[in-house]
Amino acid sequence: MNGEFKITEALLEKIKFLLCGEKLNASECKNEIFQEMTREGFLVQVKNGRGLIYFAPDKKAMQEFLISKDDAFRGLNLSNEKKILRADLARTTGNSKIQKVRSCIGFLVNSYEPIKATLNANSFVIHPVEGTFLFIADIENFKLPENVVVVGVENMENFRYVARQKMIFEELRNSMRKELNLENIQLLFVSRYPQTLDLIKWLTKIPNRYVHFGDLDLAGIHIYLTEFFAKIKERASFFIPQDAEIRIANGSLERYDNQVKRFEKMAVNDKRVESLVALIKKYHKGYDQEGYIE
Repeated sequence: MNGEFKITEALLEKIKFLLCGEKLNASECKNEIFQEMTREGFLVQVKNGRGLIYFAPDKKAMQEFLISKDDAFRGLNLSNEKKILRADLARTTGNSKIQKVRSCIGFLVNSYEPIKATLNANSFVIHPVEGTFLFIADIENFKLPENVVVVGVENMENFRYVARQKMIFEELRNSMRKELNLENIQLLFVSRYPQTLDLIKWLTKIPNRYVHFGDLDLAGIHIYLTEFFAKIKERASFFIPQDAEIRIANGSLERYDNQVKRFEKMAVNDKRVESLVALIKKYHKGYDQEGYIE
């Protein structure tokens, strides 16, 4: 979880209610998790008299999204319902907006060097002009060569300015050359936003290595462990730059204080990040990854 909301029994009951196909009044959906699910398209607001009600158009997708946020949502009951497409709604009712569904599936990619990829066995080159990104919609058929390492970027500003962080990414490239015993390593950057569900689905189906580049703080490590390492295990790793200790030593005390109560006892299932957790607790500080943008 990202630390913006707290899981309670009352919250779980409301989520379970939605997963069973029921609706909730807006007054019952003030927790931040409901706002996030609405932004991502997993919940829909509709008018009900003078008020609003919430419902889940695709309950399975909503549950998968929740599980990607926290294991506490795992195991909640689902009622079976066929996923509805906008085209189906338009054909049967003449109105594709009767029920909101996620028609914009996919994720953003970026690169500061040309990378060859394939989509439905057709080759194309990923190399967006600076200031633009490429959106991959057909994630089921998007493939990469084995020498491409996928780098997940936690914050949008870092994702936008990957070329201005080339020095730190060349450090990553060199370490991956040694680890994978491949000379020509290329880095494809993917954005964690606007949502992670499609990205994680794709990552579980490809053989390429994934490296998470996030904030050097407890919340950043928790995001990596619960959203990525939990799904793809040893094929995922957290990028710890060589200067991590210097950066953290000069980081933010406030950032640490705001996170420590929630994350100090988190289970660190990937032993490779234990040294980073130790540094954060040693200095009682955290460091924003935006500091690497030159």
